[in-house]
Amino acid sequence: MAELSPELKRYSELDRRLVETVKDVKMLSTLSWPSGVQREFLDNWHRGNFKLPEVQYKTFDFSEKRTELDQIILRSDPDHPIGDYLLRTAQSWRYATLLLENLGKPDMTEYAVQLYGKPGDSIAGSPVNNIDAARHFIIAANEIMADVRLAEPEYCLSAQTLKDEMEATLNKFFWKHTIKVEIDPNLVAKAAAGPTRVRLRDGTSFSEYDRLQLLEHEAFVHSLTALNGRDQPHLRSLGLNSPRITATQEGLAVFAELVTGSIDIGRMKRISLRIIAIDLALNGADFLDVFRFFMDEGQSESDSFNSAMRVFRGAPLTGGHAFTKDTVYLTGMLSVHTFFRWALKQGKLLLTRHLFAGKMTLHDVIAFEPFVDSGFIAEPTYLPPWAQRSNALAGYLSFSLFANRIRLDSIEQRDLKLGV
Repeated sequence: MAELSPELKRYSELDRRLVETVKDVKMLSTLSWPSGVQREFLDNWHRGNFKLPEVQYKTFDFSEKRTELDQIILRSDPDHPIGDYLLRTAQSWRYATLLLENLGKPDMTEYAVQLYGKPGDSIAGSPVNNIDAARHFIIAANEIMADVRLAEPEYCLSAQTLKDEMEATLNKFFWKHTIKVEIDPNLVAKAAAGPTRVRLRDGTSFSEYDRLQLLEHEAFVHSLTALNGRDQPHLRSLGLNSPRITATQEGLAVFAELVTGSIDIGRMKRISLRIIAIDLALNGADFLDVFRFFMDEGQSESDSFNSAMRVFRGAPLTGGHAFTKDTVYLTGMLSVHTFFRWALKQGKLLLTRHLFAGKMTLHDVIAFEPFVDSGFIAEPTYLPPWAQRSNALAGYLSFSLFANRIRLDSIEQRDLKLGV
C-alpha cells in the first residue's frame, strides 16, 4: 500500500498505545471462580446446608490506565472512522477497568450493563427484545425435547479423543499458527478457548455437537479473529477482546454454529435460560434462587452451578446484581444474521469476509470498508470454511430473505397440501 498519511500514522500510534495500556486487563479470567468453590457448594447442598458460595476477588487500581485511555479518547476524532473506532474501543476498556475495580460490589452491575446490555434490550430491526427471543427458544426446545420420537443417538467422546481430533483439524487449518489443545483437570467449564489454546475438562464426555461447536464457535471464530487481528499491520487492537465487540463476536460465533448445522435445540435453550436467569438476578434472585431455577429446568447439579456462576461471576451473590454478558448471545446472533442478509441484499457480501479480519463490531466492518480496500486494514489471513463458500452462503441467505416474507400465522393447513 502507499505510504500512510500523517493522520493514519497518528492513529496507528494511538492504537499501539491502546494495546500496550490494556494488555494485562483480563476480564473473564479475572472473574473465574476456583474449581473448589463448586465442590464446597455442592457438598453443602447435599448435606442440606443451603448457603451462598464464598468467592474472593483480587483488588485492582487501574487509575493510571484510565488516565492513558482518556488521553487516547481525547486524541481520537469521532468524525474519522479510525478515530471513532479507537475512541469507542478505549471507552469500553475504561468501563472494563471500572468493573474490575468493583468486583463483588453493587456498582459492578452498572458497568456490566454499560458493556453488555441487559435482559429486555430490543433486538435491532425488530419490535421484540432478547427476553422475547429467549422465551421463544425455551418453548420450542421444551416441545421438541419432550417428543421421544425425535431423540437423536448420543455419541460420547472422551476428552482425549476430542483432543486428538481437534488437534488434527486445527493443525491442518491454521497453517501459519499453532493452537494447542490441552486437557485440564481443574477446569470448571467443559471447555475454554483462547487465541492459541483450547482447554478441555478432564473426565468429561463430549457429544458430537460439543465437538462441532468447539470447532465452529471457539476455533473458527474466536481464535481465528484473534489471530487475524494480531496480524494487522496498523490496528493491532483488532486482535484484542475489547468489551465493545462482545455482542458481535458471540453473535458471529453462534451464527457460525447455526449456518453449519452445529447448534442443537438444547444449546439454544441453555443460552436462552441464561438470559432469563440474569433477569431473575437483577430483579432480586440470589445465587441459590438461580441455582434452583436451572435445576428446575432440567440441568444437572454441576451444570446448574456453572450456569448460575456465569450469572453471578464478579457480582454480589445476594440478589439484585449480575454479570450481564450472556445477554449478548441471542441479540448478537440475530443482529449478525440480519447483517449477513443486509449485505447480500445490498450486493456487499464481501463485507461478511471483512468481519473476520479482526475483532470488530458490525458498525466497524461497514466503516472500515475503504480502509480494507486501501490496505490500511489487511484482509483476513483465515476464513472459516463456511465463509469461504460464498455461493453456498449466498444461497442460504437468499432463501432466508425470501422465506421471511411468508407469515406463518396466515398459513392454513390446506395451504401445505402439495399435489392432488
